[in-house]
Amino acid sequence: MKRITIILLFAGLLWLQGCSSPSSDFDAKTKTKAEAQTNSETKTETMPDSETTLVYERSMELQYAEQFRIDYYADGYVMVCVADGRKYLIVPEDAKPPQDLETDIIILQRPFDNIYLVASAVMDMFCELDALDSLRFSGQKAEGWSIPQAQEAMEQGTILYAGKYSMPDYELIVSEGCSLAIENNMILHSPEVIEKLEDFGIPTLIDQSSHESHPLGRVEWIKLYGVLLGKEAEAQAAFEEQVQSMERAATDIASEKTVAFFYITTNGMVNVRVSSDYVPKMIQLAGGKYIFDNLGDGDSSRSTVTMQMEEFYHTAKDADYLIYNSTIDGEIESFDALLQKESLLKDFKAVQSGNVWCTTRDMYQQSMSIGQMIEDIHSMLSDDSSARENIVYLYPLE
Repeated sequence: MKRITIILLFAGLLWLQGCSSPSSDFDAKTKTKAEAQTNSETKTETMPDSETTLVYERSMELQYAEQFRIDYYADGYVMVCVADGRKYLIVPEDAKPPQDLETDIIILQRPFDNIYLVASAVMDMFCELDALDSLRFSGQKAEGWSIPQAQEAMEQGTILYAGKYSMPDYELIVSEGCSLAIENNMILHSPEVIEKLEDFGIPTLIDQSSHESHPLGRVEWIKLYGVLLGKEAEAQAAFEEQVQSMERAATDIASEKTVAFFYITTNGMVNVRVSSDYVPKMIQLAGGKYIFDNLGDGDSSRSTVTMQMEEFYHTAKDADYLIYNSTIDGEIESFDALLQKESLLKDFKAVQSGNVWCTTRDMYQQSMSIGQMIEDIHSMLSDDSSARENIVYLYPLE
């Protein structure tokens, strides 16, 4: 039986024990780890029947994301900690994982293929990374995707529908050697699915990007998937592109024009975003002001509120701009179509001045376009007609 040494920084080890609440102060933690290494504050353990030595090297620097942390170790080992308390050790291809790790650390052995992707916000990231070939199963049917590459892959049969999050096709998934299931938070309503997947030897990663407080924190999750897929440079480039879009929107003085973002439900109610949601923050970053100052409980996980039309009328009647969210019931093309949904909208300032816009696509699936969306909102608020010509994800009603 071979004896090997695992060298872990003492401060880093403490973080791993408490990584259910990642800190945003990564510079301080990295410094602490470096000092610990200088002072040789190490921990040594024996790993039977393993040739693996884990030596901490560095942590990934994150600009906006607060819901995950990534630590790099020598020889290609990577530890990923997510805010839900789950910890993953990514093991290089043909390498052996340590056998005496903490029991709650999930081993992810490269390569990752035949992935079962349920979290719809992640598909755009896989497309951006040119990594659709690592996916085999989808929790959405082809018609459920607004992403053309995903639709095409499913129509061609390279990605198969394997059931929604609560009812996966276990026989199909297991028969084709699924290596990883990427879920969204809805899976927490069906914990038995996680248990059964893991019984079949399929680890589960729950995407937490929707919990990020900053819009670009959601985008920065592409770095986690870049690490997972060995495409870190591509992930960094894609993230920087969205940062630059946001920065372009911030170059001008804030307009403080008011904006309401909403849609009309089938029963005539109005669905709006709570004030702490990422959409109002995008409006703010674009130079506007969300019309609802203090809507919703800031500590709640809810992102929307449904209200009576009378309440919406009272607050949003004088908003400078209306943005209709077409995600649920599809795009609308004209003021007539909007007024057919609710005739009271004819009294709104934005309707009378012609400042009503509509989203073009399912924005929840366009996770790698948030920076561009911020820039689009900024262009919408601008009086510069040439800037409006470059808008991608919004269009004005005629």
